[in-house]
Amino acid sequence: MRILYLIPARAGSKGLPGKNVKILGDKPLIVHTIDFALQNIKEEDELCISSNDEEVLDIAKSLRIDVPFVRPEELASDTANSYDVIMHAIKCYEDNNKCFDLVLLLQPTSPFRSQDDFDTLIQNYDDEVEMVVSVKKAKENPYFTLFEENESGFLDKSKKGNFQRRQDCPDVFAFNGSMYLLKVSALKNRSINEFKKIKKIVMPEERSIDIDTMADWTLAEFYLNKQ
Repeated sequence: MRILYLIPARAGSKGLPGKNVKILGDKPLIVHTIDFALQNIKEEDELCISSNDEEVLDIAKSLRIDVPFVRPEELASDTANSYDVIMHAIKCYEDNNKCFDLVLLLQPTSPFRSQDDFDTLIQNYDDEVEMVVSVKKAKENPYFTLFEENESGFLDKSKKGNFQRRQDCPDVFAFNGSMYLLKVSALKNRSINEFKKIKKIVMPEERSIDIDTMADWTLAEFYLNKQ
């Protein structure tokens, strides 16, 4: 399996400006994810930093990572989606006769991953799977604590069930933003939100931080110091 390790890092974050290059611990946030990729990448694979941020691209070049393109501005706006960013990267490489079986999307805003997380992700992939994704066990539960407003303006449980305690409800999971292992042939046929054959790996809360605000950053520093 040939894998494209794809790290998306656009400029212009509004929640925490400059977060991708902000120092977490002893290095820029994005370098935590770059280091993780470099520890696992094989000779036939490629590492791609998809960014329109000059500081991010300079960091990549300083680490001797090839930068095959600068992400177009229309794919770096608040309304741009991950699927279009992924397909843009795949096309850029295919135009240069480099094809991949899988894309491993690694978001730099989720800096904490273990080797066991990665190994489990790879082990869960097979030819029948469209995506293996990292998740965390969700605290909120649609059988118990999540509600939707009905046409009369009253709240109904999002998912019907007669459970008296949250502990009795089926487990539900939320994508934690850390790792998405995606089958390229599936990506070419449908968007990610149309995938049906999805497997998960469960990561603990302390490795499921997704940094978007200063409060998230403070929590990430806490977990890093705890480690």
